[in-house]
Amino acid sequence: MPDSEHSVISAQDAKRLFAALRAAPALVLAVSGGPDSTALMWLAARWRRNLAHGPRLIAVTIDHGLRAEAAREARDVKRLAQSLGLPHRTMRWRGAKPKTGLPAAARAARYKLLAEAARTSGATHILTAHTRDDQAETLLMRMLRGSGIAGLAAMASQSEREGVLLARPFLGVSKSQLVATLKKAKIGFAEDPTNRDLNFTRPRLRALMPALAAEGGDARTLVRLASRLARANAAVEVLADGAERYLALAGGAASPARLDARVFDFAAFAGLPEEVRIRLLQRAIDRFGHEGPAELGKIEGLLLALDQAGARQSGKGRFSLKQTLAGALISLVGGRIRVEPAPPRRRRGD
Repeated sequence: MPDSEHSVISAQDAKRLFAALRAAPALVLAVSGGPDSTALMWLAARWRRNLAHGPRLIAVTIDHGLRAEAAREARDVKRLAQSLGLPHRTMRWRGAKPKTGLPAAARAARYKLLAEAARTSGATHILTAHTRDDQAETLLMRMLRGSGIAGLAAMASQSEREGVLLARPFLGVSKSQLVATLKKAKIGFAEDPTNRDLNFTRPRLRALMPALAAEGGDARTLVRLASRLARANAAVEVLADGAERYLALAGGAASPARLDARVFDFAAFAGLPEEVRIRLLQRAIDRFGHEGPAELGKIEGLLLALDQAGARQSGKGRFSLKQTLAGALISLVGGRIRVEPAPPRRRRGD
């Protein structure tokens, strides 16, 4: 596919972009009405028309109820979808909106509603129009937050969300290519003013991109870095898989898939690389905890506490530890680490 910043995406390019999705029974297209998602709908419809057999396409617009223009934009998307022969559905985020953390809350609500639409329509995938530019911005955001390797791998081309597969076919495509494609096809689109609102992190980072590009840090370079980190992350995951099997054979647990708890022999666990140990703890806590994913920094603190307890053992001191994290109870007694669900928190007045 031509990679010029302003090149138009052809029918052959679209065929390659959507090729992996041809066998799906149905696909939900997340279409806000902006240029990226409008291009997604237009190109997907064009691709589907050229197939003798292929997935059903359902366009879905999420109205977050945050802007007066959103309802009109949803109607515009519906009209375009109908002209392309696609069914369209508008779903609304109802209820009170948080005063802080609004972008994250809106994103979570959007994916929850899209997953609901996918399940009711029999779709196996939700398609979003995240571009190469979005990928570069995501990497920068996560760098600034001090993310680990997994976070710096940024967005995957396919992942699971709310029990449905989330596909991002445009991660190698620039936003300017999508805009050029729509302009050539004379397809209109909306502009969301929040994309330029410097009260939010993404627009601030977007404003920095020209300066970063001048120093060699353009979107292509940042996306290449994310891809390399994704490759490294996949390798570490394979090592963590092997480490789980090794610990089971070392007597740490009857099976890494046991249902009630995860148990590790501390001596065997302590001999593993630090990154692998962190991932093993994270997997166990995320599996047995009931308060959401554990934060990386807190897992790092837990690992330090475990190592300090182990050092006390080598000095013939007390060898025990017990603490909770993300709804999991982690204990170290008698040379064994045990991760299991923590007892429910006592409410005030109980």
